[in-house]
Amino acid sequence: MQEVQAELGLSVTEAARRAQIIGATIATISDLGYHKTSFAKIKERAGLSSTRIISYHFTNKAGLMQAVVTTATGMKDKFLEDRVQGTTDRAGLLCGYIESEIAFLGSYPELVRVMVEMASSGSDAEGWFMSAPIVEEFRTGRLERQLKQGQAEGAFGDFAADVMALSIAQAVDGVAAKFSADPKLDLERYGRELADLFVKATAA
Repeated sequence: MQEVQAELGLSVTEAARRAQIIGATIATISDLGYHKTSFAKIKERAGLSSTRIISYHFTNKAGLMQAVVTTATGMKDKFLEDRVQGTTDRAGLLCGYIESEIAFLGSYPELVRVMVEMASSGSDAEGWFMSAPIVEEFRTGRLERQLKQGQAEGAFGDFAADVMALSIAQAVDGVAAKFSADPKLDLERYGRELADLFVKATAA
């Protein structure tokens, strides 16, 4: 964090204020949805005296939404990486990825809702135009490349990598919807079963 602060020329106080605003924005989007989120709502959530404080740190809505997307995807990235650390074989990585995606639903439901909302933000002329493409790339693009790499190495069988990546993403989305309706859902069981299913489906 200190290195990032230094690189951006931020003091500890400025970095803390930025983090406070980003956190309030994430909470607001999660509660109200992207299109009902405004600087006024974020100001209330963060307990700020004026929306000008938001503009001072992020200039405009596009700048703030860029920070939100970067924060959300960065947190998810770290969550996934920590859970598959030390795994090197392709089947193990795929299994770990799917189980981690499902576990993330329970650990960070607020971020899950925010990423879904950011994927539908393309119609907002004041928002960050890259929000939706980046979230979609995060959802299927990287997985598709990993599947293709596994096929090139002979670890996976013959299938359309883009279709398989989309199928995995949609399966995770389905669990997310079910978990939203039933918070007592056994996510560990769903993660394990889905991982087993897709490891078999992709096997050489």
